[in-house]
Amino acid sequence: MADRLTGVLLVGGASRRFGSPKALAQLHGRTLAELAWDALAFCDERIAVGKAGELELPFPVADDGTSVRAPIAGVVAGLRSARNDRCVVLPVDVPRITREALETLAAAGGDAAVPQTGPLPAAFSRSALRVLERRLAAGELALHEALGELDARVVMIDPSLLANVNTPDELSRL
Repeated sequence: MADRLTGVLLVGGASRRFGSPKALAQLHGRTLAELAWDALAFCDERIAVGKAGELELPFPVADDGTSVRAPIAGVVAGLRSARNDRCVVLPVDVPRITREALETLAAAGGDAAVPQTGPLPAAFSRSALRVLERRLAAGELALHEALGELDARVVMIDPSLLANVNTPDELSRL
């Protein structure tokens, strides 16, 4: 890819359905956080965003600067911190995602590019920041609803790569 890219890893999340922090859950002997961090290794810059000091991870975690627990808070913090205009945003609980899928999202253009299944993983440009900041400040936390105010592109991604881990049972099936 010609354009420089920032990878934003969302490690926050309350993990209510999972029962413990998903970032620390193990798959094939590695944590979901480590797998996701490695998935972003192709990016020119990587930023992990969450609640600083909450999790012991092998890379630094930037605090998202809010008491809110919602992906939109991490997206806003990542876009604010990124050195590059385009960011791929990956939640920690999508362990099958590939570099190719993330690059496809990044190349799709628009303010945002999302898979057919919903708002994350995604690619965002800084042009989305104003809308996302306003919605976060207003307590409008549903990221999928914010897409309606943006030039959002839908990208077809192999659904098996988007398997989302919300419970220990879902993790064991992977």
